[in-house]
Amino acid sequence: MSDTPVKVTPVNVTPVKVTRLLASRAARMHRKAWAAVFAALALTSLLLGAFGLALASAGLGHARVERYSAADLVVTGDQSTRFTAKPWGSDPETATAGLTERVPVPRAALKTVREVPGVRAAIADEVFRIGLRGEGATGRPWSAAQLGSYGLREGAAPRHDSEVVVGGGTGARIGDRVAVRVSGTEATYKVVGVAEGPRAAAYFTSAEARRLAGRPGSVAAIGVTADPGTSTSTLYVRVRGALDRAGLGSVGHRADGDGAGLRVLTGDGRGGAEFLAVAPARAGMLALLASVAGTVVLIALLVVSSTIVQALQQRSGELGLLRAVGATPRQLRGAVGREVGRVATVAGLVGAAAAIPAFLGLRALLDARGALPLGLELPLPVWLLPAPLVTAGLTLLVARLAALIACARTAKVRPAEALRDAPPGRGRKVTGLVLLILGVSSAGTATLQRGEAAAAAAGAATVVMVIGCALLGPWIAEGAMRVLGAPLRRFGGAGGRLAAANCTASARRLGAAITPIILVTAFILVQLSAGGTVTHAAGAQARDAARADFAVTAEGGLPDGTLERVREVPGVRAATGVTRSTVVLARRDAGSPRLDRLPVLGVTPDGLARTLDPGVRDGDIGRLRPGTVAVGRDQARALDARPGSTVTVRFGDGVEARLKVVATYDRELALGAFLFAQDQLVRHLSSPGAGRILVASDSATPKALRAAAPGAKVVADPAPERLEPEDQTLGEIVTVAAVGAIGGFTVIAVLSTLCLITIGRRPELSLLRLTGAGRRQLRRMLRLEAVASAVVGLVVGGAVAAVPLLAFSLALTRSLPYVAAVQVGSIVLVVAATTAAGTLPPARRALRGRYPAQGR
Repeated sequence: MSDTPVKVTPVNVTPVKVTRLLASRAARMHRKAWAAVFAALALTSLLLGAFGLALASAGLGHARVERYSAADLVVTGDQSTRFTAKPWGSDPETATAGLTERVPVPRAALKTVREVPGVRAAIADEVFRIGLRGEGATGRPWSAAQLGSYGLREGAAPRHDSEVVVGGGTGARIGDRVAVRVSGTEATYKVVGVAEGPRAAAYFTSAEARRLAGRPGSVAAIGVTADPGTSTSTLYVRVRGALDRAGLGSVGHRADGDGAGLRVLTGDGRGGAEFLAVAPARAGMLALLASVAGTVVLIALLVVSSTIVQALQQRSGELGLLRAVGATPRQLRGAVGREVGRVATVAGLVGAAAAIPAFLGLRALLDARGALPLGLELPLPVWLLPAPLVTAGLTLLVARLAALIACARTAKVRPAEALRDAPPGRGRKVTGLVLLILGVSSAGTATLQRGEAAAAAAGAATVVMVIGCALLGPWIAEGAMRVLGAPLRRFGGAGGRLAAANCTASARRLGAAITPIILVTAFILVQLSAGGTVTHAAGAQARDAARADFAVTAEGGLPDGTLERVREVPGVRAATGVTRSTVVLARRDAGSPRLDRLPVLGVTPDGLARTLDPGVRDGDIGRLRPGTVAVGRDQARALDARPGSTVTVRFGDGVEARLKVVATYDRELALGAFLFAQDQLVRHLSSPGAGRILVASDSATPKALRAAAPGAKVVADPAPERLEPEDQTLGEIVTVAAVGAIGGFTVIAVLSTLCLITIGRRPELSLLRLTGAGRRQLRRMLRLEAVASAVVGLVVGGAVAAVPLLAFSLALTRSLPYVAAVQVGSIVLVVAATTAAGTLPPARRALRGRYPAQGR
């Protein structure tokens, strides 16, 4: 035998190969642990993609082009108002808000446009509300119908002022004589044609439409068509230049710095001249979606991070062993990062694929509930479809960062120390207490705010306090078991004593179990109760304000003198005319300019408290006249207004007015922040619309009221008068979607956390069985532990939610927070079911069989 030594060739194992090997082996060995992480990451990617598509679609949204589809250009008034201010230590900023009433175009602009080279035709359009056969419709000149390519379905065009062409939905036929009511005046017209296009429409001669519109020196808009061979862009430059040289602007006095020139619209922008509510609603929709998306993203980050941390924490012994046998910190971080990256990549792609159907479902729900304003188009171009891939990349980034945080200690400490479980440090406790104090302070500031500022402060307080509770989880669990331990030992039998001992000894484990429960309880309660509190309080104020026995209404307005005739009806104690509109309030928020659009009422003050009691606090609302205003209590506090002082507002058409305050009142959640004299508010309406009179009666009959208001509808016991925010329905639906997303996230978090904890306890459960504990006792122990986790999580989560909600409700409604009992019951049932599902089924394997083996 030869004594020649055997030459051993060393195997070149690079750090990258070691990292890949560790990651692949770990991914196969811990599939169940990564299943919950996969679900959380997929849902994160789905929600990020769906909200990203919603924001992008709203950003690209525009008003549908119908009435002016055949026009190359449309000249309109400026439907925006601006307010410029200089924040502290910064350059001047300008805030912009849309106007909901039509801003007229001076009639002189018509001649200017017609003289522009390349203009084939410039057609004046008049738009006004009418009452036709008791229903609301839109009146226009027949000459403007060609701007939308509307032709005659049958009949002929109107040639005389006594003739009219109607839309197909009015039910009128050629030869019929129909009564048309405009601004309360009724006249009879002969139907000579039926038009294509909008079903609720009526077309008059140009002269008659001009008379009915009631704006002798202005028009609603000017539709412009180009000569053959003249491009739209060329014509736009010429028309824009001609209007600027003529010095023409929108009709009405604007505030200083709010230049209101005429606008020339092209392409998709032409729809804004028809659907006035689209631009303001779109801006509000963007703000709402951004706010809700921010909340959902924050919760997603918390849930994903906690889920990954818990999944890796259950393997802390394994990771520590790898460090002990020679794995470097870089190899350990790389292995964990690759392991998480594999799961996150697939989950992100799955979520991205589902984001498009989720967005389409949300949009369909908004359409079905009527939450979107009429005419709003939310496009989804093909080039936008890959956008969820970007959010999938963000999901992967979040997962990798969470993985680095989770293995930071194991990778950082010495190998011998990596095998030991480190108790929660003092820094964690101090940080948690500081966050709780900051959260309570933020909630305290909400009591000094109003509206969106109070909601933002309450939301920030919730987030900070939930994070603080997550850090203080072990100490919260320890304190809770001091309270629950005695009842468990006394009434739970052997299983109760085991549950109390386990929860007390493993406070860190119990703290991890209750954290997601606190999260779901606090966030869902805040989301549901914030809107519910305001809605409930506004409904209560509306019922308290309601005093009327009858409501008299008529499409197209009530004739002059109707209010006086109704008051003279025997048995009528009081009658009040009511008109709705919006105003814009310019103010500073921390030095920055801000414009708030507010719904308001215009009323006749005589006998107001008998028909619609606003709850006057100071002053005399009977002095309400043009040039004066009554202000709600909270708005008065914000403006430092009182009877005798003045406030400045901008009406719905952009006209600014400085008004004297004659009274303040309490019921502003229902009746709006300002009450105006009806005569003044009507002057700033683009079309009066339906007239409405509230009647308080002792013995008047509907027949007598109809006789005093011919052609009007009389409704007994009318619904309480209540103004709602223009985006209330949209906000309710988006909130429900957000609550569903938060609920889905937290259910995953609770299930995954409890499942991982229970799976990690299988050796402990097997050992308890070997030492004499029966299966029934262990099942009872697990049930009681689940009950303790649910109770502690619900109580602490409710307390966390109560602090900001109490501050928010006191600031806005001066009442306690409101949440429906059904909603509270649903939260409790979901938490109970999820806690049970995460605790009992994973322990079944350890409780199976008669003679368990330790570590099974």
